[in-house]
Amino acid sequence: MPPDLNPQEGVWSLVKRDMGNLAAADLGQIALAVKRELKMLQYRPGVIDGCLAGTSMAL
Repeated sequence: MPPDLNPQEGVWSLVKRDMGNLAAADLGQIALAVKRELKMLQYRPGVIDGCLAGTSMAL
């Protein structure tokens, strides 16, 4: 399988996976959950590096 050319797709995949069982009552709850997941990813640089490595791109 060819590498993904968009590292953000890997990031969104992780966010969606972690939010898979979210039962939100409205759009505001979804937005808060997405922000929380993205904030948590900021503190996991190895995960972000993994998303970038899957693209064969470098910083």
